[in-house]
Amino acid sequence: MKVRAAVLTRTGAPAPYAESRPLEITEVELAPPGPGEVLVRVVAAGLCHSDLSIINGDRPRRMPIVLGHEAAGIVEALGEGVTDLEPGDHVILVFVPSCGHCAPCAEGRPVLCDPAAAANAAGTLLGGGRRLSYQGESIDHFVGVSAFAEYAVLSRRGVQKIDRELPLEIAALFGCAVMTGVGAVVNTAQVRPGQSVAVIGLGGVGLSALMGALAAGASRVVAVDLADDKLALARDLGATDVVKAGSDQAIEQLRELTGGGVDHALEMVGSAKALEFAYKVTRRGGTTVTVGLPASSQNLMLPVWHLVAEERTLKGSYLGSCVPRRDIGRFVSLYRNGRLPVDKLLTGRLKLEDINEGFDRLHRGEAIRQIILMNP
Repeated sequence: MKVRAAVLTRTGAPAPYAESRPLEITEVELAPPGPGEVLVRVVAAGLCHSDLSIINGDRPRRMPIVLGHEAAGIVEALGEGVTDLEPGDHVILVFVPSCGHCAPCAEGRPVLCDPAAAANAAGTLLGGGRRLSYQGESIDHFVGVSAFAEYAVLSRRGVQKIDRELPLEIAALFGCAVMTGVGAVVNTAQVRPGQSVAVIGLGGVGLSALMGALAAGASRVVAVDLADDKLALARDLGATDVVKAGSDQAIEQLRELTGGGVDHALEMVGSAKALEFAYKVTRRGGTTVTVGLPASSQNLMLPVWHLVAEERTLKGSYLGSCVPRRDIGRFVSLYRNGRLPVDKLLTGRLKLEDINEGFDRLHRGEAIRQIILMNP
């Protein structure tokens, strides 16, 4: 079938993208779902910094490619062997389609699934196939999703069914921002009631982490960012303190606010400098969690003796260390109970034709989460 999509034809195009137009709205061919796969009509897809890092060249991918990994939609057709879904089901798309059988999956860590990592790196679906073609040539799927299109074919293990009462433009946010941010708090850091938390970087993932820390019962939640409007939103969401980054005094200010540092510092920016900041505001015996994906050229230099003499913990978190089949339902319940006001992350609704302008706003730091509505 022919499908309208935003195709990234080249990487490293200069901003503003509204002028350089790296994403071309055109038609691609989408083959039917194979065994164990699902055809989904994409209703809503979020613009994320992970997509932007491909556009600007920080994370190289083979071109051309259809980006988009945070999305929700409606099941249209089922491949052979898929018996637990029906056409019309509402689903959230998950960009780590865990196999369920490898060692990480058996340990309850599906985001580290070995076959999924290999498939995502190769640009295939979990079963090894490609269903997208552009100008007569097969092209890669982006992390098994490629949601900047009217339809997508995914592995059955890359979709999570939800009930139809949850608006799909909100449901899309759970596919990346919410799972990654809230999961980093409750799964990776394992924040306990009464502890203190700092969140460095207040994009969609960072603000989700802030909400997750409050929902987990943190007594002190410090929001850190360069942008005054994001700090104001953090206050509105319940941050107990805000610190403006960018000054030499920011670290000392945060340490003074928290009596020597926080129990948990979560870095959401995707830069070694921000991670160093997070490490320095973590108290002795505390945990620093890094969530942002920096360019592969960035390295971190730390005094190793801190890890031993101060019993520090430094952890990475991918997709919030989530088990999507377990955690999506939990996080949706928190949203419905008013404890995760995810709807406040949504700062713009776009048509597919406006995608380049949307990435300009994301690049300039003017948006939290913008959602593309495929057929508004």
